[in-house]
Amino acid sequence: MALIKSLDLKIGKKFEHFVLKDCFGEEYDSSKNYGQCGMLVAIMCNHCPYSNAIWRRLNEVAKFAEKLDINSVAINPNIHPNYPEDSPAHMRDKIKEFELIIPYLVDEEQKVVKSLGAVCTPEIFLFDSNEKLFYHGRLDDNWQDPKSVKDEDLREAIILLFGKQEPPKVQYPSSGCSIKWIDTVTG
Repeated sequence: MALIKSLDLKIGKKFEHFVLKDCFGEEYDSSKNYGQCGMLVAIMCNHCPYSNAIWRRLNEVAKFAEKLDINSVAINPNIHPNYPEDSPAHMRDKIKEFELIIPYLVDEEQKVVKSLGAVCTPEIFLFDSNEKLFYHGRLDDNWQDPKSVKDEDLREAIILLFGKQEPPKVQYPSSGCSIKWIDTVTG
């Protein structure tokens, strides 16, 4: 798997609301589920080893964020015939495996990930109460080994956001697998 980095996006970019279905077919409307203090959006998938390595930690950060009125959601853009392990049926397996508390949504047309400017899995976006991008980057400084994490970038950004402080001055890009764009289907 080739490792790619997320793009450098402008902090303050406006959040574009969306309606997607989860892997059980239930509709999720971001405008009705946006937290009072913000929204955490994680672009994830089932097959990516980088995503799989952080699911548990992401779930813990989402629990922390929820206590601060920041709602979280994970979005899978890789509904692609060449990657059957990313199917909604397998998404249900991930929810069970990692005991996910956050909605895990299907972005079959990839409109949401394109509006965000996402290019890889995992990729993290944190929006403030004014629906502006506050943080974009990695979860923490060690995707492979939770015990070796020294800097919890996302958790620190959430604390700054809740404390009505400025966004982190340094935001490290997320790294992972490329999104499997539907226009790259090969027959």
